[in-house]
Amino acid sequence: MKVTEVKVRPYHSNDEQQVIELWHQCNLVVPWNDPKRDIELKLKFQPHMFLVGAKDDLIVASIMVGYEGHRGWINYLAVLPNYQRQGIGWLMMNAAEAELKKLGCPKVNLQVRSSNKSVIAFYEKIGFTDSNVISMGKCL
Repeated sequence: MKVTEVKVRPYHSNDEQQVIELWHQCNLVVPWNDPKRDIELKLKFQPHMFLVGAKDDLIVASIMVGYEGHRGWINYLAVLPNYQRQGIGWLMMNAAEAELKKLGCPKVNLQVRSSNKSVIAFYEKIGFTDSNVISMGKCL
């Protein structure tokens, strides 16, 4: 498949089942994150920055992008396993960065599980570096 066959567009509500299945296939769903709820929350804030990559009617990729005025954030970048290593992840990141640049965002951050070496290598290949920070979180 050619990357040019993939159209990046905003998420539509009828994409939900395919997107959740995509996230499961890419091992992005963990017990403490409810994908349906994560989608509902994103649709309440900057919904135009929830993008999917579609080849005809098949959702092959997704990315959630956010900006709160200081830093941009990337979440749920996923590409169906059979479509990986074809430039689609790069395409999705370019679309995300374009949206952030429109808003004047100076820097983008993301989190990757330290055990996910292949994904770390992907991000390094497209210009991301380890910021030497500790990611911390607190459930509310």
